[in-house]
Amino acid sequence: MKQFFRSIARVAVACGMAWLGACGGDDAPPASDPPPQANTPSLRLSISSTEDFPGSYGSVGAYEKLTGVIEGEVDPKDPKNAIIQDLELAPVNARGMVEYKADFVLLKPKDPSKASGVLRYDAPNRGNILTMIDPAAVPSDAVYLERGYVILYSAWQGDVPKSSPARLTVTVPVAKNPDGSSITGAYRAELVPTAPAVAMALPGGVFNGTMIPYAPASMDNTLPGYSLTRRVNGNDAREAIPPSDWKFADCDTAGNPFPGTPDPGKVCLKEGFDPRYLYELVYVAKDPKVMGVGLAALRDTVGFFRHAAADAAGNPNPVAGRIAYAIGQGTSQSGNAMKTFLHLGFNQALDGSRVFDGIYAHVAARQTNVNTRFAVPGGGGGLRTDNTAFGQTAPRALDKDYVDPLTGRKGGVMTRCAATDTCPKFFLGLSGTEFWQLQGSPVLTDAYGTADLAQPANARIYYYSSTQHGGNGGTAGVSYAPSRNVYPAGTVAHHTDTFRALFIALEDWVVRDVAPPDSQVPRIADGTLVRPADLAFPAMKGVSWNVGGVPTAVPDFAYRGWFNNYSVLDFGPQFRPEDESGIATLFPPRVGAAYAIMVPQVDPATGLTRAGIRGVEVQAPLGTSIEFNYVATPGIVDLSNLTGSFIPFHKTEADRIAAGDGRPSLEALYGDQAGYVAAVRTAADRLVQDRFLLPRDAERRIEQAQAQIVLP
Repeated sequence: MKQFFRSIARVAVACGMAWLGACGGDDAPPASDPPPQANTPSLRLSISSTEDFPGSYGSVGAYEKLTGVIEGEVDPKDPKNAIIQDLELAPVNARGMVEYKADFVLLKPKDPSKASGVLRYDAPNRGNILTMIDPAAVPSDAVYLERGYVILYSAWQGDVPKSSPARLTVTVPVAKNPDGSSITGAYRAELVPTAPAVAMALPGGVFNGTMIPYAPASMDNTLPGYSLTRRVNGNDAREAIPPSDWKFADCDTAGNPFPGTPDPGKVCLKEGFDPRYLYELVYVAKDPKVMGVGLAALRDTVGFFRHAAADAAGNPNPVAGRIAYAIGQGTSQSGNAMKTFLHLGFNQALDGSRVFDGIYAHVAARQTNVNTRFAVPGGGGGLRTDNTAFGQTAPRALDKDYVDPLTGRKGGVMTRCAATDTCPKFFLGLSGTEFWQLQGSPVLTDAYGTADLAQPANARIYYYSSTQHGGNGGTAGVSYAPSRNVYPAGTVAHHTDTFRALFIALEDWVVRDVAPPDSQVPRIADGTLVRPADLAFPAMKGVSWNVGGVPTAVPDFAYRGWFNNYSVLDFGPQFRPEDESGIATLFPPRVGAAYAIMVPQVDPATGLTRAGIRGVEVQAPLGTSIEFNYVATPGIVDLSNLTGSFIPFHKTEADRIAAGDGRPSLEALYGDQAGYVAAVRTAADRLVQDRFLLPRDAERRIEQAQAQIVLP
């Protein structure tokens, strides 16, 4: 096995990895490499710290954690980089190359011979490592280390501030006009206050608020192209706020009132920002970052760790010769980024090989706005801002030959990789939130919602039944703030353990060619994927929830049929919607025909969804996990932000009948506590057999059921 990995390294170098400044060899790289040629991008590795990683993991033993920086180059003349917006306007060094710097963290076995040959790349989410493997916090995560993975986290998003040492950032260039002057252009920010405030920070948005903003070209907000409006709901008419009542400034209610102190990164409003309103700021911004360089940095960083013996300066690759396969993963926004990476052709390495053999885009319905001028990669679906947000013009459909009947455009996520034979094995995971709030169903159906789509042979789609976008589930994760959400917030059903089992299935598919479970999705053909108006919830009544130690009545469940719309958007003639690339000049965009939004049908007895991977909490439920919730603020017509609901079952039949609840009681379902534990055991065993749950997680679920007394 050791000799096999050495052979992999030699073959990779011999077959075109000179662009990394690497050369072959069995164990130790040479003391130095020849200097890179003028037309060859160089890459340099700098390791700032090496520390022991806590614990020991089966036969693999101890791990260590390396932290450092990759300094690389992108060739603006290479056709593989041609899709990067404004790359030709980025400054170049003396060799004609565009430079970047990317932070990384690497976990690897201390004994190199124990590495399994699998590199797992986890994409940071807005610079944050969401999936840091921490067996002390999540013991089941030890499975990845016990399998000998090398785990890489490296930055790809160029507007992340270095606000903490744990945040991974990539430095990308700023585009300039040929004469060196600033490029300017239209930019839009949505400011969504959650509490009264006099000033709000740019760049705005529900998720993008801590990113580095684009400065206005002028602080004079009376110039053409500058406006601030407000509206209650996203589809309401915009109400203009006079320029005299707002400024680019910082202010407060104490010693620095309006108009405050000039500040290009903040907006001060004379009457203050009111959380009842959604504010939209349009202005002329300057100095766009060439954000797409971050995707090239990811491509070349993974290629280096996967294939190179050493960097351009002769510094050794710490995992040289130990990587045979690479599997990339992203969650939510970073999962969208992994789809964008694939769609824009970056899974083709500079030598023509695949970057990733497998990709898992987890809870990732959309793509990421990372390749436009004035890109906002941290933006995304959220409260009241979805219908015309960036990140949703590129195709949802996966197939290379997909034709969008609303636009006439041909092509899906797999089109470019199919043309270069670099498509990976691909998993797409969807929670219920992706259907209701993030417009996920067009990956499954035609634009009219009349037929199910056939999926590519290299792809699987897994719907996690009755789940919300994030969270670990369990009744302890449900909370209730009646002023914020109409129903208790959170779903007991969750997808954390399902993801873990499916990732191992993806490894098996990539490394051993063991086919994974079939896609598990709702379908039009069998009636499990329907229009929102066709849902049939049972009566759910008479529940209460403990709020601050006080039993609090929860309103009877009333289905309102709200969902986020999804339309063809036109951001102007310089925007390439099929690639979510180009230059947006039209704010707000013109809104065209609407795609059909379909949602998973529910069981009329329990209210839990019928299709998909039905986890333990769905097969042996304590109540109804609902994949959406409603904002409680009067006048706001909206779904709660990426949040589901939980309505518990009544304990006894007498309580259920007295309340008029149409669902079964716990007593009717299980009889007693032993019956509940038996139901959990049956469900867990079935999920293990189907490869949707690992045995260790099944045992943990059974232990949890034994400890949670729900019936006498």
